[in-house]
Amino acid sequence: GHDNNYPSSKSSSNSTNENNLVDESLRVNIRLLGDSLGRTITRDLGEDFLEKIETIREYAKRRDDGTELHDYLRNLPEKYLLPVARAFNQFLQLANIAEQHHRAHSKRRVDDYNRSGAGGVSLRHVFKRVESEKNNAKDLLFETLSKMRIELVLTAHPTETIRRTLIKKYDLIEECLGLLEMLNTESDEKFISRRVQRTRERLEELICQSWHTNEFRHEKPSPIDEAKWGFAVVETSLWEALAIFSRDLDQLLLETTGKRLPLHASPIRFASWMGGDRDGNPNVTAAVTREVLLLGRWQAAELYLFDLEKLKDELSMTKASDELLDLIDDKNAKEPYRVLLKQLIHQTRTTRDWLKAQLDNQFFEIPPQTKLIHSKEQLQKPLEVCYRSLLENKLDLIANGNLLDTLRRLVCFGVTLTKLDLRQESTRHTDALNEILSHILPNEEKYSQWNEEKRQKFLLQELASKRPLISHRQKWTTDTQEVLDTFEIIGRKDSEEALGTYIISMAGRPSDVLIVALFMKELANGKTLPIAPLFETLDDLDRSGNVIDRLLSIEAYRELINDKQEVMIGYSDSAKDAGQLAAAWAQYRAQERLLEVCQKHGVELTLFHGRGGTVARGGGPARSAILSQPPGSVNNSIRVTEQGEMIRFKFGLPGLAVSSMKIYASSVLEATLLPMPKLKETWRGEMNQLANRAHQTYNSIVRENPDFVPYFRRITPLNALSQLPLGSRPAKRRQDGGVETLRAIPWIFAWTQIRLMLPAWLGTDDAFDEYFRTNPDGIERLREMSKSWPFFRMYMNMLEMVLAKADADITAYYEQQLLEPNSSMQKLSESLRQRLHHMRELVLRITDQKEILERAPQLAHIISLRNPYIEPLHALQAELMQRNRDKQPDDIPADISRAMMTTMAGIAAGLRNTG
Repeated sequence: GHDNNYPSSKSSSNSTNENNLVDESLRVNIRLLGDSLGRTITRDLGEDFLEKIETIREYAKRRDDGTELHDYLRNLPEKYLLPVARAFNQFLQLANIAEQHHRAHSKRRVDDYNRSGAGGVSLRHVFKRVESEKNNAKDLLFETLSKMRIELVLTAHPTETIRRTLIKKYDLIEECLGLLEMLNTESDEKFISRRVQRTRERLEELICQSWHTNEFRHEKPSPIDEAKWGFAVVETSLWEALAIFSRDLDQLLLETTGKRLPLHASPIRFASWMGGDRDGNPNVTAAVTREVLLLGRWQAAELYLFDLEKLKDELSMTKASDELLDLIDDKNAKEPYRVLLKQLIHQTRTTRDWLKAQLDNQFFEIPPQTKLIHSKEQLQKPLEVCYRSLLENKLDLIANGNLLDTLRRLVCFGVTLTKLDLRQESTRHTDALNEILSHILPNEEKYSQWNEEKRQKFLLQELASKRPLISHRQKWTTDTQEVLDTFEIIGRKDSEEALGTYIISMAGRPSDVLIVALFMKELANGKTLPIAPLFETLDDLDRSGNVIDRLLSIEAYRELINDKQEVMIGYSDSAKDAGQLAAAWAQYRAQERLLEVCQKHGVELTLFHGRGGTVARGGGPARSAILSQPPGSVNNSIRVTEQGEMIRFKFGLPGLAVSSMKIYASSVLEATLLPMPKLKETWRGEMNQLANRAHQTYNSIVRENPDFVPYFRRITPLNALSQLPLGSRPAKRRQDGGVETLRAIPWIFAWTQIRLMLPAWLGTDDAFDEYFRTNPDGIERLREMSKSWPFFRMYMNMLEMVLAKADADITAYYEQQLLEPNSSMQKLSESLRQRLHHMRELVLRITDQKEILERAPQLAHIISLRNPYIEPLHALQAELMQRNRDKQPDDIPADISRAMMTTMAGIAAGLRNTG
């Protein structure tokens, strides 16, 4: 049954003049790329095939229930299914390029998270506010920015559906768009018109290359491939972006305080999980981590070599300080800077070649008198001598050019490019200790059976003991040896600047942290890393404050950590565990409590936010996210994961990366110097009530309804998803079982594909409903919370964006194709669609709108522009699922499963925030 009494998502185009909503330049570019794709497809498959695509697009644009579209696709001969899916997927990818280009270059930046189009609040704006609200604004700004620590942690992209091969082509297409905009395409000057012609030809060629390239890798990427992808982002975008960001920040500081950022300050740094994250990923071994560390240093050496060569070309000055002349030990040098740079180039080149030999397992003879570069100081110190020498000789202009860029890069990227975090599940540590202790204390019961008190007592004793616990001669099982090998990496000489934090997932008690401290003491050669427990289920979050309190009450532990504690908050697993509303509130409360606990113990807390790209994984605009944390929790230092394809959307081009860095810096500055007042106690009561009710509904459906898991497996393309060659991690932690065995990312990806978007809203519908029933002034109260409390405002904005992308009609089509009419599964599906419809009505009432996103018309328009291209992909996907429903994966023809994968990738690209 398809009930048409619901307002269809298609009827939502407002009658405002749509042309001025989306800049003309964006429309022109989308048309330019689309026409070129059309010509490419015609050259490949002929005119009549292109006409089929046009027919499908026309049907998809109609504001009806989609019957004609579905019939047309159902009657398409099988040989057309793959090319049709590819055509729509490629179009959406190209539209994304045009949008990304637009975001990087246009003044009015609108994207799926940023409603206003103003790009948040600029650094300059925050500076002005601080100046008007604080007495000692100059010192405050200078101090705060000098000490600011924003660490962006790049993590593998479990749903990055696009190959690196294609990303490179897409970046070149984006460059062509930029060139065409800079050149006046109407100009009759020969030089310009030729350049325009050449650029257009190049564009056509790149689109042709993309069409004739397979969208998918042949096999899943290895963790090494993922790490290379991360390094490529640094090389192609962040390297340049950091220099631009630093110059702009310096400019602002000079205008305001008369000083530049100190040479050793870097408000933004980068860390990575690619090649260090072992949690549930057996492919990440100690050998992989060692290789990734070498790769990072090799890539860094390549990049610095390029910088140093440029400096050697440019720093041809003769005036120099005595300090520089002493350093090169030649009082009469004609070009002293070049003399020094030649030495540094030799040293860097040798280091690069040595690293390459290590990676290739080749022997390498280090030339006599050459020191390899192990530490950033080896480049910083001599380059700072050059810097001071230029300033001393009044050559500030030259000192603050390329040389300062390189010095800024050294502080931010070091000689390792990023800091690699290590992450492991707590049970792996317990299992390893079990084995070791059963060898040492064969008559004692297993460590895993001890109670917490006994564990702590033993671990603290061993931490204080002088004699080693672990014998190096003993042969351990592979799993245990693997855990020990990872700790040994920490102690290696080359790892000193290369590693970030050791994260323990599924950490539930103080001993989970002490055991890691013990392994470090035993194996890491006197070196330690910060240890961050990760709290990610609802119970974990609720207990986190208590766990950290008990941990910080242990004096020996306090001495060990030097009064600094890092704690990681997991967003995605808690939302899958409890539903979005309950999870968001639990995260908020946990952060408040952790802050209290650390203040009580006089310990400095750094919160590490494990956010994802989608709303149900805590995604959202950086500024709202940072400002909606509990007041005081962003104390000038924050770590945030940047995941997968969001890295591309936020940092994939230098222009985008500079904007993203500025948004982070201005938001942390604002949260630190101009924090929001504490929340009203009444709001806390309201939130507890809403969250409990939402959690109850979510649980009763997701966990307690016996039809739910079979329904999820039947109606979403989950099974096909596990065959996509996406990330290096398996999609499921275990192969059988219910929702809890699924990783958070496929869980959300699958719901997005059928447009039900269930994880982001299920439960909130009942919570709001009950709230209005029990509070006559409920609407007013929720409106006040939205207006005055950033946390709740962000929640409502995100909810509204998800509802703009959800589409019950599309879900109904999957239902019609895949479920037996009147079966209990079909009834469940229908009830979920009714809930979605009701949720939409509730949000419209609270926000006082007639349409979703009425107040963000540009965003609404961007979403409606993509719809006619996404809709055929859904129809195809449901058709393909229905045809292959009872087949074994091996019996499905290769073209058909590739068509299936293409529909998933296209829908993901069209909806943007996918996993």
